[in-house]
Amino acid sequence: AGQIAACQPGNNAFITVADSPAPAPALSASPLAGVPMAYKDNLCTRGMRTTCASKILGDFTPCYDATAVERLTAAGAVSMGKLNLDEFAMGSTCETSYYGPAKNPWDLTRSPGGSSGGAAAAVAVGEVWYAIGSDTGGSIRQPASLCGCTGIKPTYGRVSRYGLIAYGSSLDQIGPLGRSVADCARVLGVIAGHDQRDATCDPRPVDDYDAAAAAPALKGARLGLPKEFYAEGLAPEVRAVCEKAIETARAEGAEIVEVSLPHTIATYYIIAMAEASSNLARFDGVRYGHRAADVKQLAELYVRSRSEGFGQEVKRRILLGTYVLSSGYYDAYFRKAAQVRRLIRDEYLAALEQCDALLAPVSPVTAWEMGCHSADPLQMYLMDAYTLSLNLAGLPGLSLPVGMAAESRMPVGMQLIGKAFDEAGLFRLGAGLEAALPGIGLAQL
Repeated sequence: AGQIAACQPGNNAFITVADSPAPAPALSASPLAGVPMAYKDNLCTRGMRTTCASKILGDFTPCYDATAVERLTAAGAVSMGKLNLDEFAMGSTCETSYYGPAKNPWDLTRSPGGSSGGAAAAVAVGEVWYAIGSDTGGSIRQPASLCGCTGIKPTYGRVSRYGLIAYGSSLDQIGPLGRSVADCARVLGVIAGHDQRDATCDPRPVDDYDAAAAAPALKGARLGLPKEFYAEGLAPEVRAVCEKAIETARAEGAEIVEVSLPHTIATYYIIAMAEASSNLARFDGVRYGHRAADVKQLAELYVRSRSEGFGQEVKRRILLGTYVLSSGYYDAYFRKAAQVRRLIRDEYLAALEQCDALLAPVSPVTAWEMGCHSADPLQMYLMDAYTLSLNLAGLPGLSLPVGMAAESRMPVGMQLIGKAFDEAGLFRLGAGLEAALPGIGLAQL
């Protein structure tokens, strides 16, 4: 609590700080009992407001917990509150929040990334030991990279989405951010597993992630480098750190091979915005959330409540999503994007047939100055160029810090991408790479 009080005025990582956090009684002995943590503010928490960083949900207090929250509560987790994010998780900078932007604790003039920017910022500066975020197009991996912590997007269906306020239902996945590979493995082991309340949640058993993280295994591993991720758009200072990490992996006994993933990110934005348009239709001012005052007709209630409640980026994505779903453009855009999505998954599976995992940068640049993309949304979308396609493929990705950039002196992260439901394999490889690298420690405000 003291660290939050000291850091919150600077990095604005929290939207809601718990009044008097206390450990819930653990149903069984758990290493997570009593450990301070926090949730991204798009996971429902019973009795604590859940805003999605939006005015339209400013007074919404759920009457139930998300499955991930239930499972961590049963393990004795101590929730310190709810963490800042881009509004409805729509953004790559954590600047679209109605409650003001979260800031990167390594340099408060820079973005922590998004949408789980508050989660990454809180972990990176030690306000919490770990945090639970969500990843729709890189929203765990990218802020983890920019803030110098570790985060994993599990395979789609590995963690129940029940209680996660949806952005893109076929893309969203809940996962942990922590200080190490072992932290993420331990937390994922608690929240993963089948849940009958989520029809997309996979029933297969959960592997022993703790044991996997405790058995680092780079020697003899075959790591693929997607050549498109190392092309012209990668900043020189990021490339230098990544190449050093690749050489470290090679020195530890890993075999490095080149693979190809040629298709583009346009597919992601068509699908994500279409699903956002559908998911956000429920916020109409009638059942819950912000309702416009002095309204005389139903149509006016809808228009004014949504106009007042949603921010500009959310409105932009709803409009684009509605457009690509319209009868005149559905076949030209959404149907074609769905077809290309299958092609992208097939390309990932073909690449992973050649190796144990892929190793790639998370972001083409280090954390950028706050506000530098506010006038150019397309430039902001390009910041997710290396993370989006993994959500389309539904495969797991583990981001971990690999060094500090020479010029900006900001963290650089790389992601290990694995086969479906092979999180254990990623933890083994990630622990091996983590052990071979010098580490960057915690940020100091």
